[in-house]
Amino acid sequence: MRADLVDDLWERVAPLLPLAPERRHRYLGRLGVPDRVALAGIMYVLRTGVAWRDVPAETVGCSGVTAWRRLRDWTEVGVWPRLHAALLTELRAAPRRSAGPGRLLRGRVARPGSQRGNHVGPSPVDRARPGSKHHPIVDRHGTPLAVTLSGGNRHDVTQLLPLLDAVPPIRGLRGRPRRKPRHLYAHRGYDFAKYRRLLRKRGIKPLIARRGVAHGSGLGKVRWVVERTFAWMHQLKRLRTRDERRADLHQGLLELACSLLCLRRLRTSS
Repeated sequence: MRADLVDDLWERVAPLLPLAPERRHRYLGRLGVPDRVALAGIMYVLRTGVAWRDVPAETVGCSGVTAWRRLRDWTEVGVWPRLHAALLTELRAAPRRSAGPGRLLRGRVARPGSQRGNHVGPSPVDRARPGSKHHPIVDRHGTPLAVTLSGGNRHDVTQLLPLLDAVPPIRGLRGRPRRKPRHLYAHRGYDFAKYRRLLRKRGIKPLIARRGVAHGSGLGKVRWVVERTFAWMHQLKRLRTRDERRADLHQGLLELACSLLCLRRLRTSS
């Protein structure tokens, strides 16, 4: 991963990190690893997909255990959702790079994983192999606005409303921050009268392919955007399989990946 991209990420992460506790002992002992170096360790694992214990400390600057602990601590205090929301706001305020829920596209992809952990279940389409599903929701440009994690045996539609609720209020322009889309595109797996009714109740027009009819709904002309976002996210090899036993840590890596996509798009607007 390019060093300048990591530097830009660090500039936005640093204000969100919790302050290190003060040491009250006379002899401070060995100094801790700087947060900037620990972030580089997290990014190394996210990019290469190696196990935490295999992180080359002489190259990265810290051990994989240290990077994992910072990931755990920062995830528990909610650094990654705030980083993602801040980048969405910055992206919407950038000229010609508006990001907002005017038109949302919904998709999911299954990831094989370990046999233990939260949000892991037998996949009904992969010989009951245990795994998880990634559920992102993106705007018309492919910018991820929210992402959730579920077990491989959960139906896709169960994450529809939680995903809409997870979209943060996106500021950056005058007026109220945007949060509710006008349209929602999705494939026929989301074709349930109950959820169509709930979407209309929220003021959202559902554009969902119908089940039981021949293919050719025309939604493929717009739904390819979410598939492209999947491809972008899974260029980060750590997300290709579910290796984190703790669901909150895997969710944190997903949110970090969404922030990286927002940052890359923001850099192209400058």
